[in-house]
Amino acid sequence: MIELELKLSLPDQLADQAKAAGLLTSEAIERLVREAIRKAAAQRLIDYGKRLREPGGPEITEAELESELKAVRAELREARARRS
Repeated sequence: MIELELKLSLPDQLADQAKAAGLLTSEAIERLVREAIRKAAAQRLIDYGKRLREPGGPEITEAELESELKAVRAELREARARRS
């Protein structure tokens, strides 16, 4: 495990709300980062799908699509495994 030290600059009200909600602990930050990774992977797939549907969009082979799906699935599995 890598230990990182973060310094955040947040507006007072937001910092107070985050602290009250328990979001400024290492565990909470880890959950937030994992969720962001999952959302980014899903968004990457959505964006890729949109590009494929555009007229004149990139042509992709079934193998290339399968490769992209495998990469996103691996990212999601890794994020889930870290949660456990």
